Amino acid sequence: MECHDLDSDKAYILGLLHDIGRKFGVRHLGHVSDGYTYMMSLGYDEAAQICLTHSFNNQTTDQYIGKFDTTDEELKMIQDALKEVTFDDYDRLIQLCDALAGSEGVLDMEERMEDVRRRYGSYPQEKWERNLALKKYFEEKMGKDLYTVVGKEK
Repeated sequence: MECHDLDSDKAYILGLLHDIGRKFGVRHLGHVSDGYTYMMSLGYDEAAQICLTHSFNNQTTDQYIGKFDTTDEELKMIQDALKEVTFDDYDRLIQLCDALAGSEGVLDMEERMEDVRRRYGSYPQEKWERNLALKKYFEEKMGKDLYTVVGKEK
């Protein structure tokens, strides 16, 4: 791992589990609730936190891109939990990776965000800028270009 203060095995496992809520069916915002609730029920609080935080780099549902397909209770649970959580570098790393990932592999972040904008009709500027800030943060932390580290050709 290029970030020497992070545990690569832990980061890998959290990355694998961040979308575990999808195992309960096709849901947009609902997969966050499903994953968080499931991991908490198993006692995996750190994995639950990643399930919660990976879609909210600004720690709010206000800029969520996708369908709000939760019950009112699920939405309130997500919003309340986001208010209580303190992001760490594992949260930030999975948010960054999620902003680079496509079904075909690692994508250019700006191209991916533009694709999301086209598909959903918008992409909040603050969320866009936060993704770019995450990229810069990890590049400075590693002392390397992100795309080089993840094997993405420019």
